[in-house]
Amino acid sequence: MKSVLCGLLLAAATAPALAAADSPATYIQAGRLLADPGNGRVETAKTIVVKDGRIAEIRDGYVGEGKVVDLRDAFVMPGFIDSHVHITGESNPNERSEALSKSATDSAFDGVVFAGRTLRAGFTTVIDLGGEPQAIYGLRDAIAAGKVEGPRIIAAGGVAAHGGHGDIHGYRQEILDLYRSPTLCSGADDCARAVRQAVQSGADIIKTASTGGVMSNTAAGLGQQMSDAELTSIVETAHRLGRKVASHAHGTDGVNAALRAGVDSVEHGTYLDAESIKLFKAKGSYLVPTLLAGDTVKKRAETADWMPAPVRAKARQVGPLMIDALRRAHKAGVKIAFGTDSGVSAHGDNAQEFALMVEAGLTPLEAIRSATVSAADHAGLTSEIGTLAPGKAADIVAVKGDPLTNIRALETTAFVMKGGAVAKPVQ
Repeated sequence: MKSVLCGLLLAAATAPALAAADSPATYIQAGRLLADPGNGRVETAKTIVVKDGRIAEIRDGYVGEGKVVDLRDAFVMPGFIDSHVHITGESNPNERSEALSKSATDSAFDGVVFAGRTLRAGFTTVIDLGGEPQAIYGLRDAIAAGKVEGPRIIAAGGVAAHGGHGDIHGYRQEILDLYRSPTLCSGADDCARAVRQAVQSGADIIKTASTGGVMSNTAAGLGQQMSDAELTSIVETAHRLGRKVASHAHGTDGVNAALRAGVDSVEHGTYLDAESIKLFKAKGSYLVPTLLAGDTVKKRAETADWMPAPVRAKARQVGPLMIDALRRAHKAGVKIAFGTDSGVSAHGDNAQEFALMVEAGLTPLEAIRSATVSAADHAGLTSEIGTLAPGKAADIVAVKGDPLTNIRALETTAFVMKGGAVAKPVQ
């Protein structure tokens, strides 16, 4: 997958620069600079030199002539990475009817709006883990070509079990037959076929659902829904095709089955146990905790009368547990990659996840690291994003205040640049 994504990233990072070859350098004067959240060193009075969409050098002191961005009173960091979004949709009272009335084109245009909000919030790269495939692939490609402003997108193809989370529920049979995804599967061989079809259609990564889900309009529960053989087939096929696998998983049995199969990440992990932690560490898999989604559905279950009864019951059950799952995983040394499940929550509110992570026991630096260095590693893009260093994409975010002492400072950006192009001017 790395070669596929590096090509995508290069196109996205350089698209604005290609329009102005040999453009003059931009000098970003940073009062405080956290160039590498991996080492946690904050430097003062630095200048980041940006040319042709990439970082040319980082100099001591405030230097520059011509195009200067004055962030001398700001805290400057690498652009953030959200490892779990649904950028072409957003939960709302009409979502069930919209699922039938909206076209892929409608969803793509919605995605343009949501992508802009996400980028201006400081998230310069996202992994989209599910939406109408042609909408998300089209949006991904338009952003990469510089036609639309938004974060670079790593787009998933969904592979799920017939009747499970990822299928559609609660409609007449003829509607189910019309709208069901061609990458639903039953049995190991059929799941291998579904992975191949998803990759052929344009998937950068495979997203599967090993357990039931909160947002599925069914009372089927949150336990394992794909067999061990199906999960193993999905992972083996995806890896042969150079794609990573992210697995939605709540129930303990499904979390552990996904990890045994070798998935690259578990999304949510609500009911992870001691065995899960052993498997996470043995396999080197990431946990993407999506605390903001849990917090959102927990609150919505008490106030939103439009939430279907089966969804409401699961939201009340799962929402309060997700912070504790992250707390236990973090304490045990499980690798954590930042992810929000935005689309359940509002796009542009992604940075609210940071405070929830700190509530779960991460330090502010660890929370920032999860959205930069760790998320870049999870995406297979450490050579391109996640830190600020010469040769890397010029993805830069700045905030006022010190997020290492007040994590909520990250919720209001003062400046955003992606691939050398200013997405949010100095505020």
